[in-house]
Amino acid sequence: IRNLRREYTAIRNLFNRSGLKYGEQTKILRNLLHTSASNHQQRQDGDDKDNKNDDNEKLSSIIAKVFLWLLTAYMLVAIMSIILPNQNQPEVLIRYVSWNEFLYQMLAKGEVEEIIVLPELDMVTVVLYPGAIIKGRRTDQNTFHINIIDPERFEDKVREAERRLGIPAGSGVPIVFKRNSDTIGKLLATIILASVLLSAFSRARTIKNPLSIDKISQLGRAKFTLIDPISGQGRGVKFSDVAGLHEVKMEVMEIVDYLKRPEHYKELGAKVPKGALLLGPPGCGKTLLAKAVATEAKVPFLTMNGSEFIEMIGGLGAARVRDLFKEGRKRAPCIIYIDEIDAIGRKRSGTFAGGLDSTTGEGEQTLNQLLVEMDGMASKEGVLMLASTNRADVLDKALLRPGRFDRHILIDLPTLKERVEIFEYHLKNITLEQPPETYAKRLAHLTPGFSGADIANVVNEAALHAARHLNSKVSRADLEYAVERVVGGTEKRSTSMSPEEKKTVAVHESGHALVGWLLPFAEILLKVTIVPRTNLALGFAQYAPQDKKIYSTDELYAKMCVALGGRAAEAIVFNRVTTSAQNDLKKVTDVAYAMVRTFGMNNIVGLVSFEEKEQGNRPYSKKLTSVIDHEARQIASKAYLETEKLLREHRDKLDLISNALLKKETLSYMDIEELIGPPPYGKRRIIDKADFDISLDNIVPPKDDSPNEQPQRGN
Repeated sequence: IRNLRREYTAIRNLFNRSGLKYGEQTKILRNLLHTSASNHQQRQDGDDKDNKNDDNEKLSSIIAKVFLWLLTAYMLVAIMSIILPNQNQPEVLIRYVSWNEFLYQMLAKGEVEEIIVLPELDMVTVVLYPGAIIKGRRTDQNTFHINIIDPERFEDKVREAERRLGIPAGSGVPIVFKRNSDTIGKLLATIILASVLLSAFSRARTIKNPLSIDKISQLGRAKFTLIDPISGQGRGVKFSDVAGLHEVKMEVMEIVDYLKRPEHYKELGAKVPKGALLLGPPGCGKTLLAKAVATEAKVPFLTMNGSEFIEMIGGLGAARVRDLFKEGRKRAPCIIYIDEIDAIGRKRSGTFAGGLDSTTGEGEQTLNQLLVEMDGMASKEGVLMLASTNRADVLDKALLRPGRFDRHILIDLPTLKERVEIFEYHLKNITLEQPPETYAKRLAHLTPGFSGADIANVVNEAALHAARHLNSKVSRADLEYAVERVVGGTEKRSTSMSPEEKKTVAVHESGHALVGWLLPFAEILLKVTIVPRTNLALGFAQYAPQDKKIYSTDELYAKMCVALGGRAAEAIVFNRVTTSAQNDLKKVTDVAYAMVRTFGMNNIVGLVSFEEKEQGNRPYSKKLTSVIDHEARQIASKAYLETEKLLREHRDKLDLISNALLKKETLSYMDIEELIGPPPYGKRRIIDKADFDISLDNIVPPKDDSPNEQPQRGN
């Protein structure tokens, strides 16, 4: 009230200063009060109406939901009544009788009270009187069943049997027919009624139709991720974050420059490339490079995975390709990136046989639409296609041709220099005892054939190992452990070995190490251990590898001798051999055959080269096959004899290494040098046993079921 009086007094003072008469002032105040009251009343009435409408909508929605739940429950009950037997159908304990048993043991003796015929089940239920006597015994069960062939003629058959038994007409056993076919009709009527009511509710918009046209049309929309330079900040990855790959980054940045300054190239008559395909083994940075492009291109970047195009519904893949390029043209100039494009770009089979392994049908339609969108009648400039895959051999040739993917950019496994840069980049993110440059070069030498993902895993394993041992900083030992962990697996010190087995493993690994130490063309030992590991055998000899793709005859022969050193050492020390050399012998066999059959390093077979194929498909005669087998066996035997001779001449050194290995379990290069002196041919390449095996695998690639696929080192 006080506030109201203050406002009234203020309004009066305002009117007095305005010079209006008292009557005019009173009239204006009355109009204001009336207008405010009426507006307040109108707002209140409007709110009441809105509340009533909301209540009505809520009530109708609740009624609709309750009706649908009741209808669903009724339909379930009806369906269950069809599937499951009711009370007229057989019980859990069912006993069947034959026609003769029913006729002579039940009907003829007057024990049958009622017969129930179930035509849908081709079965008859015979109901006996309580305490009926069957075969001279009182039976506790008064319900029996008979399987019949023709339910319609069963009653005539029973009446004829009663006539032969002397039962007068009209005094026979009552026969009742029971049918359940009306349940299906009721269910169909219920479904039709529910459909009509559901349609009525949908039109009234009281409830939402779960199968609306909007949802069906949205199935064909491309589920892409848009990285817009105006509204977004990219993926947080820049070209400076991509270590190594200098030539690849230059090519990709050049393509991006085409989109930024197309007029500069058009003045010289150059055409903007339509697309670029990133190829290479897994874990080498293809997707990482695409993220850097998305961040630094300064144009819209649309990205999808190849597997997101294909669905169970036919035609969705092609529709999503059309929608993706439609969105790209709206935002031109832009980049469209498809990761793992081999999911939709596989070679077309040329047949329409279908099947799970065929690319016809949905996959082929998607590929055809992609080909048309990239370089078809309606294609336009301003949209650059970027894709990545590690299965370039399975892609369709039409997809790889110029005009679609003009640039094929190979991202191979990093070189030594690139591995140094990658290690330096990842080592900056962990706490080290010394600067990253101190460790990077040595670690790069220890990890030939490692991809960028492998190197990141090594650094992470080193940090985890340091944290596990409660160290405040990551040391050199942690990093070297991580390399061994990735290459050979974790140590399994809990694995129990008998003293005899332990001595055998020590002699075996000492043989490998000593042969590599003494031969001029072999790699020198870096570390040898008899601690079992998860990925390898009971022992693990580590040598320092080298990035090498060309080998001489002497180098291959030395590798065979090093591999046979374990078997020869066992034969010399124990005068027996074990199964521990099985993997070594396999690799020696592969190298020997490769030297004779593939590399032309045998004078008798000559300068010919044959790829290893399945039995029966060899492009040479049986006689040449016999010669190849003989020469490969001769090379392996010669290598073994020379290895055994070398170890017999240095038996004392073999015993020193094996005994020290039994005591310490692990020996390094410095330990071996203290035991037997420096290598006779100077300090050469240092390699580990696992990388030694990998180098043999690279010389002779393992067999693959698909001839077009080359084996790659995984992540």
